[in-house]
This record gives sequence, structure tokens and C-alpha cells, in this order.
Amino acid sequence: MAPLDKGKKTKGRQRRENIRVENKESRQVTFSKRKAGLWKKAAELAVLCRARLAIVVFSEAGKAFAFGSPSAEAVLGCIDNAPVPAAADDMEWKALEALFRETEKKSAEVTAEAARMTAIGKKVQEVQEKAGKQFWWEVDPEELGEEELPVFVKALERIRDNVRRRADDRLSAQ
Repeated sequence: MAPLDKGKKTKGRQRRENIRVENKESRQVTFSKRKAGLWKKAAELAVLCRARLAIVVFSEAGKAFAFGSPSAEAVLGCIDNAPVPAAADDMEWKALEALFRETEKKSAEVTAEAARMTAIGKKVQEVQEKAGKQFWWEVDPEELGEEELPVFVKALERIRDNVRRRADDRLSAQ
């Protein structure tokens, strides 16, 4: 595998061989990520096709995780020859679809904000390196743009508040 680029935290999306992950911690991370992806695909299938579905996954430790639409219990209850729940009316499905679209929209907004904050962090780091400063808070605010300055100010305020809180804790402990 190639070394990571400077500033890149992950290796990105990679294809894995379909063999058991030997490292226990890596296996747990893989389980969590794959489970989240499975839940996402199941939710998409339920919304797009108005399907009733249930997925039950057991972890290595034996813990059960369930996902269902409308609920795992309702869908699994149909297996025991119980009557199939009546189909949800169009209004319920439309509400579910709207909720799903809103969730996707918020997810996209969070991703965009994370990218914006990463870009601001890189800009502050560039200014820091250019000025030869050791710490990001030593950066000259005049060197920052309109987009970076409010974020920089909020970060400085958080540091100030944390220092003040820590000092107060130490003074009150004496």
C-alpha cells in the first residue's frame, strides 16, 4: 500500500478481499462500518420500493442489531403466520420519503461543512508555516481571509474559555 499523503487521515475507499479480518480491532471497525452501510442500503430499499424488510445482525460478541421498516418486530412478526400488517397509506410513505430526503440533505450539508472547515484549517496551517510560527493561535489575523477569520476567532474564544475554566478549577481546589 502507498503511504498516506500529508494531511490525509485515511486511505479512502478501498476494495477488500472477502476474507476474515484477523486483527480484532480492525474487525470491529469493519463490522461497524459495514453494518452502517447495510442499514443505509436497507433504508434506501424501503423508501424507494416501499418494501417491508428486517435485517438482524449478530456481532462476534453475540450482540444482536436489528433494522426494520416499518420495524424489525413488525416484519419478523409476519414470519410466525401472523397477519401481514396493512400497507401504509400514501401519506405515511410520503412522510417517510420526505424524512429520508431531509436526512440525505442534512448529511450533504454536514459533509460540505466538514470540507469547508478542513479548507479553513489548511489555510490557517499555510499561514502558520509561512510565518514560521509554532502554534496556530500565533497566526497574524491580518493574513486570514473573510471566511477563516470568524472560525479563528471562535477557536481562540474556546481556548480562552477552557483556560479560564481550568484556572478556576485549580483555584477552587486550593
